[in-house]
Amino acid sequence: MKNETVTIPGRRAFLRRAGRVSVAAAAVSAIASNRASAQPETLRILRWKHFVPAYDSWFNDTFIREWGAKNNVEVIVDNVGLGEVGKLAAAEAQAESGHDLVLYLSPPASLESKLIDHREVFEECENRYGKAIELARRGSYNPKTDNYYAVCESYAPTVISYRRDLWDNVAIDPTDWEAVRKGGSRIKLLHEKPVGISLAAKHNGEHSLRALLYSFGAAIQDESGAAALKSPATLDALQFWSAFYQEAMLPEVTQWDPPANNRFILSDEGSLTIDTISIARSAEKTGVEFEPSLALAPVPEGPAGRKAPVFGAYTYGIWKFAKNIDAAKQFIVDSIGATTPALQASGFQNMPGFPGAVDNLSSTLNGDPSRPERYSVLNSVPETMVNIGFPGYANAATDEVMASGIISKMFTATVTGQSTAEQAMDAAHTEVAGIFDKWRERGML
Repeated sequence: MKNETVTIPGRRAFLRRAGRVSVAAAAVSAIASNRASAQPETLRILRWKHFVPAYDSWFNDTFIREWGAKNNVEVIVDNVGLGEVGKLAAAEAQAESGHDLVLYLSPPASLESKLIDHREVFEECENRYGKAIELARRGSYNPKTDNYYAVCESYAPTVISYRRDLWDNVAIDPTDWEAVRKGGSRIKLLHEKPVGISLAAKHNGEHSLRALLYSFGAAIQDESGAAALKSPATLDALQFWSAFYQEAMLPEVTQWDPPANNRFILSDEGSLTIDTISIARSAEKTGVEFEPSLALAPVPEGPAGRKAPVFGAYTYGIWKFAKNIDAAKQFIVDSIGATTPALQASGFQNMPGFPGAVDNLSSTLNGDPSRPERYSVLNSVPETMVNIGFPGYANAATDEVMASGIISKMFTATVTGQSTAEQAMDAAHTEVAGIFDKWRERGML
């Protein structure tokens, strides 16, 4: 995908502080003070191209321009495709050259050695805006190294998008996984509109399947950071999913590309999927016939509760080799201060990592003029959201396990009959454990 570059010149201003000044606040303010007498600088930012064009318009054409003018910094923003950020960041880390600041879609824990300690930035944000939510903290901090390797500014909520008309027809509310299985199989039989949840070893599949694992009490690691995939709970989840796949889904889900679930619902092929709120927003924009019947709900509940990893943890990281570390630090603090317009411009797809930065979050979410009843569900969704390393912290091992597609491959091997559930679990656990051992030997776990 072609890059989009935005360049904004401006004048310098001191980093403004609000309220009581903590040690971190003084440190960040000193950064700005030391830069005040310097010549105009350049800040280079790498970000992905947002699902919602209105968000990029706000960020590139309004926020960046105002921030650049206020701080006398020339800001260059490179917007690239969703799948390109990780690849480009890895290349920059290896070359130790590139942008100053990168916005990742998940915690860049495996790149910790190349990133600065963001402690003073994180603490300044909490000093200004209040405590970060737990998933943001667990996706920014490594307790082993006592290092804030990044700052999670916001996240994409994980929900189910479903056709209320079809589910009402079979008199089933998709509130738990067993109900989704039963209702999905009936709708597939009666209306030929199956459930579609990705099993491909890509972003959607890896996140969606973790929602099932967590709800069954399974996880990739335990709270202490030890590999924990092999368990009775994982086996139960695999066996459930195998029956679910046969009864309610289509074989194609094992080969889906990232936007396939959106196409699946919007083309009137399916009855339910897991995603962000992007499907509903797209339906509103395109005016598909069944748009009024689209509904959002929290992820289904399982035997161990209702938990899911966020579909995106939008996390800023500053390279140690960045040419303008000071401006990058200031930018993160100020951008989190602009959470309210960011939330609105994103159509609620950028939920706040620091909720106190929004004056009245509940009122904002309830006030969507298009479908207020649809988006009020987002008030309860934060309670179900966890970081990718749940129940522990995100770390280099969980980062690599995600990138390797191990969980999707384990489920695919089971549902297609390539392996028994136990064989697939054992193979996946062996691979996961090897990754954890490698990063523990490196002192990162």
